Amino acid sequence: MKKILFFTCVVFALSACGEREQVAEGKRSYQGKRDGKPWDNEPLAYGSGKWSKGDRTSWETQIKSRQLGQHEDKRIYQ
Repeated sequence: MKKILFFTCVVFALSACGEREQVAEGKRSYQGKRDGKPWDNEPLAYGSGKWSKGDRTSWETQIKSRQLGQHEDKRIYQ
């Protein structure tokens, strides 16, 4: 009885070590809508979102200034 239990445990332990190839099996393509550009959205009504809708450069400028506001060294020494 102990041998059967031992061999059963060994079989389960060895089967857990096996690696299967991970392949996506879905044959359907994505049916949803495409993501839009972030600068094509309206700025938020609250917060520091001040960019013109559709203007990439003003959006990038706003993101850079927001990142500088979150930088510890810049915030401490203002």
